[in-house]
Amino acid sequence: MPSASGSGSRRGLVWGGIGVLAFSFTVIFTRVAVVQLDPLFVGAGRAVVAAAIAAVALAVTRSRMPSARQAARLAIVGGGVVLGFPLLTSFALTSAPASHGAVVIAVLPAATAMAAVLRTRERPGRAFWIAAAIGAVVAVVFAVGGSGGGGLRATDLLLLGAVVAAAAGYAEGGVLSRELGAWQTISWALVLASPVMIGLTLVAAIRTPIDADPTAWGSFAYLAVVSMFLGFVAWYRGLAIGPMARVSQLQLAQPVLSLGWAALVLGEPLTLATVVGGFAVIACAAIAVTIRQRSTGRAVPVPGESMDAAALTRSSR
Repeated sequence: MPSASGSGSRRGLVWGGIGVLAFSFTVIFTRVAVVQLDPLFVGAGRAVVAAAIAAVALAVTRSRMPSARQAARLAIVGGGVVLGFPLLTSFALTSAPASHGAVVIAVLPAATAMAAVLRTRERPGRAFWIAAAIGAVVAVVFAVGGSGGGGLRATDLLLLGAVVAAAAGYAEGGVLSRELGAWQTISWALVLASPVMIGLTLVAAIRTPIDADPTAWGSFAYLAVVSMFLGFVAWYRGLAIGPMARVSQLQLAQPVLSLGWAALVLGEPLTLATVVGGFAVIACAAIAVTIRQRSTGRAVPVPGESMDAAALTRSSR
């Protein structure tokens, strides 16, 4: 019979995989939306819509308020994944194709794993870091050189900033999810950041007329409901169950998915180099997530898991 720790790790990978699938459409629909809508409106407005959904969910379930210490940590989450990543990628994708934007996703797993190591006691072994580093390098090479996205651009500074912001938000959110619960963490982060995001949305609406076709609005809706809320529910749950550094490496498959969607949805070219590189990235991700963690990297039950599962996990320690 598989151990409870192993079962928990598999649950973490499944939830993390659902989150990655949801996020793989983010650069695609951001690119579609910013063609007709102000990037400030796209980046901030989607958070406002998601915050409204989150507020309703918190009210209906009568979720407890976070403590002052937890609120301070939620500010890190909000600054990274509610404010930083959406705004920086929205502005970057006004001039860069979606395939080039996949560079963000290519380097994010390694950044998230490093943030997790700094934030938690997880200490992946050398083989894990080798697989993660190779996967990140291969992902960057095929995303930049083999996807039709071109070489390095000025917008890469924005994309790099987005990576740093997201990695910090992912790591802190994953840890905090163990205390508050997965969906509660992103919900409170959205609600607490909403005054700032509402202000930015109003500024964008005043300075640029809001005029877009149904395709742009549909893309905006996906970004608001899925990329900013539902995707994070799954992703933070996966990170919380953990091990966080292993689950984060599922993101190595995200640029492959994003480039596939870019070809199908936007008609961007899908070259042989992209296909070969994609398989290489998936292979590195598979190796990374199967490497055993040290004892500090075992799965952790999160709020919402059954008492039986939590008890089994404790008994296996």
